[in-house]
Amino acid sequence: MNDSFEEVINFIRSIYGKEFVPLHRPVFEGNERQYLVDCVDSNFVSTVGSQVDEFEKDVGKFVGSDYAVAVVNGTAALQIALQLAGVGKDDEVITQAVSFIAVCNAVNYIGAKPVFVDVDLDTMGMSPHSLDSFLRKNSTMRDGRAYNKTTGKRFAACCPMHTFGTPCRIREIVEVCDQFGIPVVEDAAESLGSYLSERHVGTFGKLAAVSFNGNKVITTGGGGMILTDDEKLASRARHLTTTAKVAHPYQFIHDEIGYNFRLPSLNACLGRAQMEKLEKILLIKAQVQSLYADFFYDKKWKLFSAPEGRTSNYWLNVLLMDSSDERDAFLEYSNAQGVMTRPLWGLLSGQAMFRECQADDLVHSRWLEERIVNLPSSVPQERFFQLA
Repeated sequence: MNDSFEEVINFIRSIYGKEFVPLHRPVFEGNERQYLVDCVDSNFVSTVGSQVDEFEKDVGKFVGSDYAVAVVNGTAALQIALQLAGVGKDDEVITQAVSFIAVCNAVNYIGAKPVFVDVDLDTMGMSPHSLDSFLRKNSTMRDGRAYNKTTGKRFAACCPMHTFGTPCRIREIVEVCDQFGIPVVEDAAESLGSYLSERHVGTFGKLAAVSFNGNKVITTGGGGMILTDDEKLASRARHLTTTAKVAHPYQFIHDEIGYNFRLPSLNACLGRAQMEKLEKILLIKAQVQSLYADFFYDKKWKLFSAPEGRTSNYWLNVLLMDSSDERDAFLEYSNAQGVMTRPLWGLLSGQAMFRECQADDLVHSRWLEERIVNLPSSVPQERFFQLA
């Protein structure tokens, strides 16, 4: 077994070199330094100034969203997006157990509770069939809205994720939710540069959330973005994330509970420089995935590839191993060799805070949890400089 593990590690090192190989490092090879210096020289380093506005325009134009509102991180983006979708205290939000903890944290910050449905194996994202089956079995309709038969609480939103950058069946999910009067908030945290046909993800639901954490395809150090085509929702997002301060030249009047969630200009400077290189980054990441696909073509383990009609940014490449024992052995071996790999997040339904939350059978979710290994997926510096 170790001989096969060694072959994989040697291949990864042929891409990334002999030093420590991180899972996903950022690329700072453009105008980041100059934009930061310009920002410092301007004295507008917080949320006031043009940098945040320009970054929002850059992202909105790239993804095809009419409005983009920059915030401090992806979790904050999810929280505000869910609130804007109408989620309130004691409501329930349907999401997937195959996800990062941020979505459940955001739901709970509002005072709501998550409910978990299964994913599709070929996208790793929420299964519209599982969603539809769950709602037909567990919901009752009142005044055009769906309520949980067991708890009596309202299903206030559905939050599917485009897992590791692969678009889920978001069109079908929206269709199901429309039948039950449930707004959709897309967790597009990992999927900047991912498309369903020619349409960028994060533009199918009522709102969406994007992350610019340090390990994402592009980064602002931290940071996130709320996407929507609804002008009123965008305006309210800006208001809520700027402490709900009523516009006035000098008085401090706040008309509701708000949050200090707006992205600082320093972070936006990084984002603007990163956006200038995004197409190049995506092209190289596709090349890296292709190298992995060729290598694993005749191997015992399967490399995950996006289904036809979907363009994934392949934020993190996914290897499917034969068992949890084999996965654990490879994780231990690879990390001991200085090549960073990691398993799937522990299913959210199994986290201590959420074990009592309602869920369907999660058969596919448990299957993936036992087998997924994330492989190093950074942009190799040599390829970045070689690509004109």
